[in-house]
Amino acid sequence: MKVKKNDTVLVLTGKDAGKTGKVLASLPADNKVKVDGINVQMRSRKARKAGETSAITPQVGAIDASNVMVVCPACNKATRVAHAVIEGKKIRVCKKCGASLDVKAEAKKAAKKSTKSTAKKADAEQAPKKTRKTTAKKADKAE
Repeated sequence: MKVKKNDTVLVLTGKDAGKTGKVLASLPADNKVKVDGINVQMRSRKARKAGETSAITPQVGAIDASNVMVVCPACNKATRVAHAVIEGKKIRVCKKCGASLDVKAEAKKAAKKSTKSTAKKADAEQAPKKTRKTTAKKADKAE
């Protein structure tokens, strides 16, 4: 599937045609996607226990993946998805401007790595460093 979770998509057909939303889940086995605020259905839920109440709750329904088009984060246009191999990895690319559609995932990975390294540096700076003088002082106090 060319549509993945957290992509922004434009709905092409159906009652919600022309709306954009974020993909909440992709179901590749069924070739369907769930988009936030699109194909909202009402679900009746019956009370099962004494303390519960029955309710009618909104639920996002799945729509066919062929009815949506990925919106490029760089040019903000609905585009078809192309694939390119960069640094040995196959990534999704915008057909109109050539920008990577997987930028968010790469940015998150880089952010996680940088936060982990800064956290390790901060822990190392806060921990008292053992030197000969401090160990000698502790030995003097013990005597």
